[in-house]
Amino acid sequence: MKLNSTVLLTLILLTLMLGAGSVSAILGFDIGSKALKGVTTPDARPTTKFTSGKAGNTSQSGVALLREEEILKLVKARIEGKTKATKSEKSEDEDEDIQANKQKPEEKPKEVEEKPQAGFPVNAENQGVSFVVQSAKFSGGDLILRVRMQNKGSESVRFLYSFLDVTDDKGRTLSASTEGLPAELPGKSETFSGTVSIPTPLLDDVKKISLALTDYPAQKLRLEVSNIPVAR
Repeated sequence: MKLNSTVLLTLILLTLMLGAGSVSAILGFDIGSKALKGVTTPDARPTTKFTSGKAGNTSQSGVALLREEEILKLVKARIEGKTKATKSEKSEDEDEDIQANKQKPEEKPKEVEEKPQAGFPVNAENQGVSFVVQSAKFSGGDLILRVRMQNKGSESVRFLYSFLDVTDDKGRTLSASTEGLPAELPGKSETFSGTVSIPTPLLDDVKKISLALTDYPAQKLRLEVSNIPVAR
């Protein structure tokens, strides 16, 4: 009985497996056929087109193939044509710019003339060397003195601005820094401009200041500008 039941069970399992395989095969074939209904075969084989193209039969593919030499010639001709066109355009633009520049009159920069400040300029002169204080203004925590220097003499004069003495109306010495002033004034020189800066905290109760400068190293020339008004 054991043997018969085992054989029976095996046969049943085999039958079920065969039935399931058949059903899945039928369903797969049906689904695949439905999916391929809209697909058609190509008009010609790709291999035949490729071989016919190599043989020079261009009537089937409809594309005319050019030789490499012809392509290079065409590209070269186009490049040369573009370069000639750009060169001609540049030359035309340059001619237009030249004509426009010729037509435009030369415009000279307008010099801005500042109104003279009350009490200025204050100047000093010695041996043909002039030292002029044009204005005094407070800016950025400093008193800025605009200064001009000129040497009308024949010999050059050197200065060391660390020797510049700055004193207030009470005789106290003040610290100052210079900018733009020349270290040497040549003979028959043009006018040189610069600034002398004095820190504002040193000028709380000051109404006037004085500057004194000597040449270096001889110290034979002394330029002294007194009573420079300090207005707030």
